[in-house]
Amino acid sequence: MASDMRPPNSKKGGVPSHARVSDQACHDKFQSCDGDGKPSRAAVNGVSVKENHGTCSSNPDHAGAVLVDGAKGSIAQSGHVDSADYDCAGCLHGENGSPMACDLQQESDRDQAGHTLDDLFFFDDEEEDDIDWEPSARIVENRWFCTNCTMPNMDEVTHCQNCNDHKGSEVLAGYDVFQASFAQAALISADTALPPGSTAIGFDEQMLLHSEVEIKPNPHPERPNRLRAIAASLAAAGIFPSKCALVPPREITKKELLMVHTSDHVESVEQTKNMLYSYFTSDTYANKESARAAKLAAGLCADLASLIVSGRVNNGFALVRPPGHHAGVKQAMGFCLHNNAAVAALAAQKAGAKKVLIVDWDVHHGNGTQEIFEGNKSVLYISLHRHEDGNFYPGTGAAHEVGVLDGQGFSVNIPWSCGGVGDDDYIFAFQHVVLPIAAEFAPDITIVSAGFDAARGDPLGCCDVTPAGYSQMTSMLTTCSEGRLLIILEGGYNLRSISSSATEVVKVLLGDGPCYGKGAAAPSKEGMQTVLQVLEIQQQYWPVLVPILASLQAQQGLALSKYGKETQTALHLIELVN
Repeated sequence: MASDMRPPNSKKGGVPSHARVSDQACHDKFQSCDGDGKPSRAAVNGVSVKENHGTCSSNPDHAGAVLVDGAKGSIAQSGHVDSADYDCAGCLHGENGSPMACDLQQESDRDQAGHTLDDLFFFDDEEEDDIDWEPSARIVENRWFCTNCTMPNMDEVTHCQNCNDHKGSEVLAGYDVFQASFAQAALISADTALPPGSTAIGFDEQMLLHSEVEIKPNPHPERPNRLRAIAASLAAAGIFPSKCALVPPREITKKELLMVHTSDHVESVEQTKNMLYSYFTSDTYANKESARAAKLAAGLCADLASLIVSGRVNNGFALVRPPGHHAGVKQAMGFCLHNNAAVAALAAQKAGAKKVLIVDWDVHHGNGTQEIFEGNKSVLYISLHRHEDGNFYPGTGAAHEVGVLDGQGFSVNIPWSCGGVGDDDYIFAFQHVVLPIAAEFAPDITIVSAGFDAARGDPLGCCDVTPAGYSQMTSMLTTCSEGRLLIILEGGYNLRSISSSATEVVKVLLGDGPCYGKGAAAPSKEGMQTVLQVLEIQQQYWPVLVPILASLQAQQGLALSKYGKETQTALHLIELVN
């Protein structure tokens, strides 16, 4: 991990207080720890496991892994403890897993970091250690979980208070139609003649087998229905599989994974096939099918990148899970097992690409991708994400994190200072930071870590990007690398939001989407401040940003930075000489 890059948020103190709901249901992904705030590890059958004593999780059994032979443990990540501050909706459950009382209308009055996914749904009324809970003393209240976004609601509420979806509404209508057509779709082979400008999609239903096995009263947001919802939407739009080439599924090889991850990491993921269920962190689960699903996801991404670089297809969409951008060199975290975008980038270079651009618009910073490439100047990583001074998961991705050694300037972070960020802020950042840097870098292929959790109604991201906004960003990126564009699914947990957003993105890939407008976007005050901060830092690495920063500063009535003045003078002298 680079010295200038903060590690993912760590526990503040020992056992965290538990969150309560706020008017805006914002929350993140977290990991359990033992009573002193330090991860506890042991070994089971040669696999690193976490002993289950004194964990912060609401359910003491939550951090356990059930092996095939019945032994219990939990696969543990190396070196990182992920946490953040948030306000969450929630209900408490006791050791027997039964739902306990909750107040879904109270706002959180606590600011401590270190909550787990359980805290999205459960909280303890006490500030102190929660090992002395008395489940029998609590009152059970009826509530229902939204099928669309997984958020809890009181029984008397008919519409989800987060996404406004109706209680009991059908979100996956049309997936059976997709399945029927998908079963008859022809796969690309080496001899398949493809029309110019083809769009390829990578998908395999075996990735649906990756799911949380442990029975809990609350659903995990990273669930198989995410892929089903997108596939059904694409089928309903007449896009997939009818208009797209289908890439045959392939499990990534160990040799390919070792170009990105350590052997210990690869082996720890592989070991999950011997366990009924296990956890790398308290919310990064695995079951006996997860290793295969993760290898299929990475294999599809690698093959899509190779097809695009070779020119056989123009662009592609990887409809894959588990996601990958939090998976670093040696750790699985944030729902991610293998880093799909990193695997795709190296596959693209093996296929002949010299320079690769990765744009990450997931609402969470891709700490794993940045770690993997932070010293590599042949891969430019640009991320737009909520950051809030490191208080939003995973805590990395500050504007001053620019890469290390030869890679300085090749990590570009655009860290939003608050939630609620919408289309205008993203488009403004694209116009003034992303596209100018991308044009100067001149990549041979552009890979998008496309999390749709910045979308309106997402329960984790709490931002306001619309399907039209994602369509516009995709259109803007088609100007890079001569249209060689690979979109890889990352996060996104509101089924309606991710399906409509992904459909608009694929329409752009097919040439059916609207071209992006050339008019200037009007950013929020916070958005402008973030962009100015990024330009101030990155201008020393990318001279193309100097006049952009000067123009914006003039508009805002701000003084030019010392570096900006010096660079402008130098550029003016060069013009005079020429």
